[in-house]
Amino acid sequence: MNLFRFLGDLSHLLAIILLLLKIWKSRSCAGENPSGMGERAGPQLTPKPLSFWTIGISGKSQVLFAVVFTARYLDLFTNYISLYNTCMKVVYIACSFTTVWMIYSKFKATYDGNHDTFRVEFLVVPTAILAFLVNHDFTPLEILWTFSIYLESVAILPQLFMVSKTGEAETITSHYLFALGVYRTLYLFNWIWRYHFEGFFDLIAIVAGLVQTVLYCDFFYLYITKGNPCGGQPGDFGSFSAPVLPRAGCHHPWLWVT
Repeated sequence: MNLFRFLGDLSHLLAIILLLLKIWKSRSCAGENPSGMGERAGPQLTPKPLSFWTIGISGKSQVLFAVVFTARYLDLFTNYISLYNTCMKVVYIACSFTTVWMIYSKFKATYDGNHDTFRVEFLVVPTAILAFLVNHDFTPLEILWTFSIYLESVAILPQLFMVSKTGEAETITSHYLFALGVYRTLYLFNWIWRYHFEGFFDLIAIVAGLVQTVLYCDFFYLYITKGNPCGGQPGDFGSFSAPVLPRAGCHHPWLWVT
């Protein structure tokens, strides 16, 4: 394993841990309380109503990531590579389903379904069809692996779409998105390294990784250069009054139309 892949895995794990800690610590899958109304729900208190919080976490993106990890790591029972590989697979699957459980069960009252409205069937169906048509080998596990690669490249869209609808994102949500973007960028360098030193080239993974990285580009730019226009730190988008990510008519209208 090269350094880029290892750092990419760490960045991916950091993003997942940040998300889980944010939900558990705040007892909410919504964002911060921008108006100062009420107190955050403590461990013994009922979570505050959704109206108290800004935009937080997209449950639909987390469901898609759970599908991605499940489809990709079904070989967990048939193909042993290393202890590290096995442990990471188990952690990703467990964390993804834990996140989904927190959003749709444990802290369901705080989930902002009114803004989490992206039509995920427009992501799942095309990627499933593409996996049947373009794959390395027409076998069940290979098709599922390919499907997971295609779906992961667009699974973050519901979260980005949710942020773009309001122009607001909690600081932790911004850090989560940034860590995911760093993970994908490092994996692109991983593919370059492997091609140069190992002669390994996986066109499906590289193209999907490029698509996913491109989707983060605007967010990267704003996270690093803009931060909070009212004086906050990079990644603090809680006070943004303009869209954090492009809407129709902005300089990247090809991302989506609201």
